[in-house]
Amino acid sequence: MKKFLSKWKLVLRVIPFLAVILAAKYAVHFSGNEFLQLNSLLGALISANVFLIGFLITGVLSDYKEAEKIPSELACSVEAIADECFIMHENGKTKNSKQCLEHMVVFLTMLMDWFQKKARTHQVMQKLFEFNHYFLKFEKDTQANFIVRMKQELQLIRKMIHRIHNIREMSFVQSGYTIVETITFVLITGLIFTKIDPYYESVFFVAFVSFFLIYMIFFLKDLDNPFGYYENDSIEEVSLKPIADARKYLQLRIESLK
Repeated sequence: MKKFLSKWKLVLRVIPFLAVILAAKYAVHFSGNEFLQLNSLLGALISANVFLIGFLITGVLSDYKEAEKIPSELACSVEAIADECFIMHENGKTKNSKQCLEHMVVFLTMLMDWFQKKARTHQVMQKLFEFNHYFLKFEKDTQANFIVRMKQELQLIRKMIHRIHNIREMSFVQSGYTIVETITFVLITGLIFTKIDPYYESVFFVAFVSFFLIYMIFFLKDLDNPFGYYENDSIEEVSLKPIADARKYLQLRIESLK
């Protein structure tokens, strides 16, 4: 049931707007205030708006496709650092490696909170920086090239966190959304005051065009932030399962070391 509601959530958000539009059309029609005539220019405006929506979707999808890969890449980088720690622990049973692994679990927990906006970006970056304290201690426990590899993975994690921050805090082409919303409002208003006979056909065309345009605007805004877990009305989110699985996997392995 939850999956069904999630799938149709955008449709349910559009329905109240559609009800208001159809009520306005009914009032305008039976009061005789339909002063506009249907012509080809109206169709051209609808086509132009659809073209703009398509342009925005193309731009937003590129960010979304990139965002889909980030959780898996984050999990891989964390697991790569963890592998080096486990190797050190097996070789020398070092206390430092186990402490680093425990810090990694704390970092992943904070990272999951950060996705929900329960933690600030600077707090996550501070936890990430603290890995350097363990890397410094590792100099006497392992070879230098292993530490270099861990630092490279740490840098990749830092880059991905900054990228996520930019994607979720910055909207794609705000002026593009403005013109699409403006044209949509003008078109729907025009359709309400356009005389189309018979009346039931006018209701169908007004309802269909209004539903499509409003739905696409909501869809665009939702797609624009694939990390909107903190938003109640967000639907199109990338999965954080790789990060959650990495944390669970690390916890189980750390427990096995005791």
